[in-house]
Amino acid sequence: MQELLEQITGELLAKVLIESVDPQEPVKVRAVPKPWKLLGTGNYAAVFYHPEAADYAVKVYAPGRPGLEEEAEVYRRLGRHPAFSECYYTGAGFLILKRLKGVTFYDSMKKGVLITGQAVQDIDYALEYARSRGLHPHDVHAKNVMIQNGRGLIVDISDFLKEEDCSMWEDYKKAYYHLYRPVASRWMFPVPGMILEAVRKGYRLWRRRKQ
Repeated sequence: MQELLEQITGELLAKVLIESVDPQEPVKVRAVPKPWKLLGTGNYAAVFYHPEAADYAVKVYAPGRPGLEEEAEVYRRLGRHPAFSECYYTGAGFLILKRLKGVTFYDSMKKGVLITGQAVQDIDYALEYARSRGLHPHDVHAKNVMIQNGRGLIVDISDFLKEEDCSMWEDYKKAYYHLYRPVASRWMFPVPGMILEAVRKGYRLWRRRKQ
């Protein structure tokens, strides 16, 4: 862990460039120092890993973006659960997490990989567990959940302290059971990224108008 911390502070944080252009859209990563690899981006932060420590994920918050302490608290409340990551260390502007290795539901649709009913049920059970720990699942959507060996994982829990209602997962399940599964049971095909992005942005616009 000490060696990883030195690599984070001496390599990653010293040279990485993350920019938050729009709070409602994923951050932009302008530069990644070698040999670090970018795993993904969210609205607050970007996640990286080092090839020599591939079981760890380092989540680096964009300058000016809040939420790191809240996310650390969510992990503290969750403890250990097979569908969630774990927080090993909280630093200045970054978290060291257990790396979840899988494919997001979003990328599964993009690549034509089947999203199993078991994975969807796993997400449901994990969200119920989170509620039992005094948390409020929020912002759970296709980019924040994964499938690994047919089982469901939740990648991003950063907004689980928010108390307002969030219907994103229930909305996704409606689309899964009424649209995705009837089609996927007969024919699996990759969905072009531009179509997925259009659906994602259209859904966010619909939610804003609805609220």
